[in-house]
Amino acid sequence: MTLAFTICSINYLAQARTLGDSLRQTNPDWHYVIGLVDKLDRANLPSSLLPDYPLLEVDQIDIENFTGMCDRYDITELNTAVKPFYIDYFFKHHPEATEVIYFDPDIIVFQPLTHLKQHLSEYNMVLTPHICQPINDWLIPNELNHLNTGTFNLGFIGLQKTEESNRFVQWWKKRLVNECRIDLCNGLFVDQHWVNFAPVYYDRVWIEKHPGYNAAYWNLHERFFAEQNGIWRVNDTADLQFFHYSGYGVHKPEEVSKYQNRFTFQDRPDIIPLFKHYHQQLLDNQNETYRTYSCFYIKPPKTLYYQKVRRTLKSPLDALISVLENR
Repeated sequence: MTLAFTICSINYLAQARTLGDSLRQTNPDWHYVIGLVDKLDRANLPSSLLPDYPLLEVDQIDIENFTGMCDRYDITELNTAVKPFYIDYFFKHHPEATEVIYFDPDIIVFQPLTHLKQHLSEYNMVLTPHICQPINDWLIPNELNHLNTGTFNLGFIGLQKTEESNRFVQWWKKRLVNECRIDLCNGLFVDQHWVNFAPVYYDRVWIEKHPGYNAAYWNLHERFFAEQNGIWRVNDTADLQFFHYSGYGVHKPEEVSKYQNRFTFQDRPDIIPLFKHYHQQLLDNQNETYRTYSCFYIKPPKTLYYQKVRRTLKSPLDALISVLENR
């Protein structure tokens, strides 16, 4: 059995439901779980808003010193830090699962992932690079940005359940307990930089360069899309497997992603139908209602500010000066 999962807070459940709907349509034999970094009993969601997929709340997976992680991290850091802990939980509690696959919630799967399943029968893990071809301008994101944020995009990772994969997960867990931070000056960008080491430390790691995998704003310079007889194709050579709509917002439908300035929909009419489809799926899955819910684990902005000061400045004097300057 293949187990796929995502991680989000309640305000992102429209995205998680959209991902689940696409998996149900394309890979109906897979088991899909939503890892919820939130508390349902505090949110009091009406039954109409409960997804038709299993929800596994983060405080149920027995993360040692989870309270400390909540104190250390903002909500983006926390959602990424718990990823290997969920994988470890699934390895231990779902002996029937031969593969565990993570997708960010803002992904739609377009095809049966038979190619991925084949690789996971041969390799311990599958990773996708942000880019597979050089970028020839300095718009955002460029190669320097990818050096800062990691070679691989961890909006996706596939693992065969093996001893080697488990060793990787245990190592990754240890790194993310304290060092899953957005701190580019110190070489950290949540969970991604650590996985640069995966192909070096661990055996049988497949680096997937198939253009239909993890298509997103960061690799649009190398990928062009067309629908042919109801099937989306990439570069006229391969079927689109899954598209990652990172940084897309329903309330700014004219923007491809808030994280880039290279492409507009005017430049790239080929992707307009892909985004229109996603936009409608989010609305149908009650995005406007979910986004009004605040995550239980979000800390007050002032608390976050002082935490950032403490962990980035070199001395108590530096911290005092910064606090005084920002009062």
